[in-house]
Amino acid sequence: MRCLIVGCGYVGLPLGKELVRLGHEVSGLRRSGPAEAELKAAGIKPLIADITRMETLAKLPREFDWVVNCVATRGGNAEEYRRIYLRGMRHVLEWLAPSKKFVYTSSTSVYGQTDGSQVMETSPTEPLAETAKVLVETEKLLLGQSGSRLRGDNAAAAAQTRVRPPHQKLPAVILRVAGIYGPERGHWFKQFLMNEARLAGDGSRFLNMIHRDDAIGCIIAVLKNGRPGEIYNAVDDEPVRQADFFQWLAEELGRDLLPAAPENADETHKRGATNKRVSNRKLKTELGYQFKYPSFREGYTAEIQRQAF
Repeated sequence: MRCLIVGCGYVGLPLGKELVRLGHEVSGLRRSGPAEAELKAAGIKPLIADITRMETLAKLPREFDWVVNCVATRGGNAEEYRRIYLRGMRHVLEWLAPSKKFVYTSSTSVYGQTDGSQVMETSPTEPLAETAKVLVETEKLLLGQSGSRLRGDNAAAAAQTRVRPPHQKLPAVILRVAGIYGPERGHWFKQFLMNEARLAGDGSRFLNMIHRDDAIGCIIAVLKNGRPGEIYNAVDDEPVRQADFFQWLAEELGRDLLPAAPENADETHKRGATNKRVSNRKLKTELGYQFKYPSFREGYTAEIQRQAF
């Protein structure tokens, strides 16, 4: 297959390497020229453009069989999210010719539940965080292109943001990815190592995670077998309470347990902090994906060994 990876960074670069290993022809789109050598070394054809600027895409090849949009910001506010994710997606859709499969890596942050309940792909996506609201808008834009059956306000919103003519359906699949950790990555792990992590309240909030290698495996599973117009959660088997996660780290590393920090309800509401258990049942059942790291224990054991503590 002729594959395009939009956003060939922390996830996209090793994804491209794996697709090359599997025999595919891979192009990687990044916005900086210095990335060319890194992409070429991985067997990936570099394409340099900024998806927030439509004119930079105009002269690039536009015909691919598989497309993965895994572009990411390095933090940022809602306006930055709107520029990178929503405007960037609109430009990508206008630029590309129809493909056989288009995968977008969204986020489980679109689920705004705060009661610790289990959420599935059919659960409401009504987040409080403004950044997560932008991701919901981006999903609606893409699902409108795929001709998916949407309900109520979602259908109306998708119709308003349609880019392609109605007869040109895009075979799009959305992968809602949980918090990614792996080599040199893992927010709570880094905070713990620097003695800067604190339990929020009683530490009962659930964390949903996935190792980078499994995020890549899920993307490839969706490229091969994901049904166009569908949504899949990419998260490991075991959501874990924050207190339990830090206790496990403390025991593994021989460190003291973390102190608790008073939880400010107003600040938590402002940040849009959530508390939910994201289910991966659909991904495992429909696509048959088997996780390399089924829980944080296997994944972080590998990372601890990698860093030779």
